[in-house]
Amino acid sequence: MNILIGVGVAIASLSILAILLWLLFEWQYKNRQGNLLEFDSGVWQFITYEPDHYQLELVLNATNKTRNLDVFLVEVNPVLSLLSSNSLDGIQTQFQLRSRLEDISSRNDNYWESYIVTPHKSVGVEIQIDISGKNLEELKSVWVRVHYTIYGPGGREEKTKHCIIPLQFPADTNLRERWRPTPDADVLPIRTHILSAGDNPVEVMQRYVSSHAQAGDIVTIAETPIAIMQGNFYHPSDIKPQWLAKRLCYYFQSTSSLATACGLQALINESGAWRVAFAFVVGALAKAFLRVPGVFYMLAGDQARLIDDVTGTLPPYDQFIVLGPKNPQAVVDEIKAGTGLEAAIVDVNDLRRVKVLAATSGASEKLLNQALLMNPAGNASEQTPIVLIRPNAQV
Repeated sequence: MNILIGVGVAIASLSILAILLWLLFEWQYKNRQGNLLEFDSGVWQFITYEPDHYQLELVLNATNKTRNLDVFLVEVNPVLSLLSSNSLDGIQTQFQLRSRLEDISSRNDNYWESYIVTPHKSVGVEIQIDISGKNLEELKSVWVRVHYTIYGPGGREEKTKHCIIPLQFPADTNLRERWRPTPDADVLPIRTHILSAGDNPVEVMQRYVSSHAQAGDIVTIAETPIAIMQGNFYHPSDIKPQWLAKRLCYYFQSTSSLATACGLQALINESGAWRVAFAFVVGALAKAFLRVPGVFYMLAGDQARLIDDVTGTLPPYDQFIVLGPKNPQAVVDEIKAGTGLEAAIVDVNDLRRVKVLAATSGASEKLLNQALLMNPAGNASEQTPIVLIRPNAQV
């Protein structure tokens, strides 16, 4: 009997040891970096900008962000989509794909030769885009989907980098007739090109606002364009909804940006699964028993209120999930330093709700709320993300 007990104890001990070793092995696996190779937002420039011919150069860098693992960049396939306010008949597009590596010979057939990217190194990808035809002035932007394949310890993965390049730039015209009066200030919505991750908020203000502003003015910009310029947006295909997001999204109103698995997963990626789960439970109890709504949004982090799901903004960003801006206070401080104007980042809608995310010290929140109450920037495709506020003399 003692022998049987001893054998049983030994088997149980070995089983526990095996389970612990398996858990340790799995923990180590889940914490390995795998194929951590990512493209940056890229930089672009016009080489030719003529009425019937546009030529652009887009350069992206793919960086291996692992500590000690090689990752292969085995395929790169750009796809171009033009967005226009008119027909695309007669307009032709083509591209030339090249590597910016001295050890890879330049090709003219758009074939990407597989390349090993060592840890902390980058490989440059150059895409020259040629657009020709009549009425190019109607083109608003070109959406470049860079489909690429990486290969390494994590197997073979297909990914996509999205780059939106503006093609239409509003002229700096006299905007006097567009000033609108409010009780305490006049407001001027200012149209811009379709902003992208290649833009800088200070440079945008200098380009479109400085010539119309005077001392004492306040410049405001919506939170979504700031997030876009920071590259803080994701295509749903890049978001992998997990167990929590797939189940909790059904409990949000259909109009909420968290009512889809990808939208809610975007929040979880920012705030963490435990925080979102805790906020959901507490929020549900507060609403059910105390009749207090909105507790979830107070507990789940700032992004819970700021995320715009698909269709939440103008094309082509209507295909993306756009998060709120990062470090908005630093952005408004930079705008003031670069323009001399008081500045604010705001979230405004047609329901007469104004939320000031960040503002410089001289921008009165009371004045901002009053001036922006009727949403002068609009909530559709006006393409006027900037509003210049000129306080009345008595304010």
